[in-house]
Amino acid sequence: MNTIRWTYAFVDRPAARLAEARSFWTAVTGTRPSEPRGEQGEFMTLLPEGTDACVKLQGVASGAGGAHLDLCAEDPAALAATARRLGAALVADHGDWAVLRSPAGLLFCAVPWHGETVRPAVVEGSRLDQVCLDVPPSGYDAETAFWAALTGWVLRDGSLPEFRALVPPAGLPVRILLQRLGGERPASAHPDLACADIEATRARHERLGAARVHQGPHWTVLRDPAGGTYCLTGRDPGTGGLPAAVSGA
Repeated sequence: MNTIRWTYAFVDRPAARLAEARSFWTAVTGTRPSEPRGEQGEFMTLLPEGTDACVKLQGVASGAGGAHLDLCAEDPAALAATARRLGAALVADHGDWAVLRSPAGLLFCAVPWHGETVRPAVVEGSRLDQVCLDVPPSGYDAETAFWAALTGWVLRDGSLPEFRALVPPAGLPVRILLQRLGGERPASAHPDLACADIEATRARHERLGAARVHQGPHWTVLRDPAGGTYCLTGRDPGTGGLPAAVSGA
């Protein structure tokens, strides 16, 4: 089956700073880290209490890191084949899972579904529930069409013309936001948290070591202690939607 049964947001950070990333992201998500996995101990899952995980960490060997999606399916090989027919490139075939690259050049994985069904609870007024894909103008329409076709999720216009959101079926924990960049530069991705009160969440994150980078109309860009950026967004952490006073996704 090609149906996406669960989603994970991967927070990618430099391997040399993985311990800093682990301390920060377990604190802000109210989780504990799994035992490290991988040849270099580069993977770990952030485990919530009493629900299923939907956030993982990866230590990357080069670059500043960012974020990527893991899409879980009962037949990940079929999901990967569908992605390739839609324009993705195969990066690595690991047998029961695959690494792919989207038309805009963003990495993602098709992985087995292990029965996850219960999304984590809101933690102190916020929830990491979104991966934002930052795409240059030349590839934005094609990238949006790719993800819409691959997921089959509802595509909604955002609060500003440069945003479009893919909203998954109820119960899936991580949605996709596509942002059209203002200029031509390589595509990238970052995690977003939905916050009932951005200022309260920002203050908490700063106490944990984050630093403010930019203030937007209803979002704040922060840099975590491992050097990666992410956003706090003014959305309902329960539903992921914007307040009624703000149109769009």
